[in-house]
Amino acid sequence: MAVLDRISEHILRELSRNGRISNLELADRVGLSPSACLRRVQDLEKKGIITGYRAVLDRTALGSGFVAYVGVGLSDHSKSSQEAFERAIARAPEVVECHNITGTIEYLLRVECADLRAYKSFHTDMLGALPQVNGITSYVVMGSPKDERA
Repeated sequence: MAVLDRISEHILRELSRNGRISNLELADRVGLSPSACLRRVQDLEKKGIITGYRAVLDRTALGSGFVAYVGVGLSDHSKSSQEAFERAIARAPEVVECHNITGTIEYLLRVECADLRAYKSFHTDMLGALPQVNGITSYVVMGSPKDERA
């Protein structure tokens, strides 16, 4: 685990808020010269602390404003069952996150689709049709007062 100083932590916070910020603006915000700031950012990238940059999308504008977190329990806890489930989920465009978790279920999914009707279709025709799936619990997102995912 890398030990970061206050300035590197500040750089990461600023880049998390706006990955397209210019190096000049970033340097000004963190109190470094542009060249020193660029070296720091490049070092953070080289160390694998910054692994990439991405666009934050307005899912509603794209027609996929319905969001649900879905807990999935498997009937069989074998490696082959998990791998088959993960392969199926990788092909599902509605699933934007898939986490293998501990607890009473095996997976937590973030599902984004157009509306409740589209979610019901995904729930029934895709997820519910997988032979490995034993239980599905849906948590519909009604709002996101804090969402810092990049």
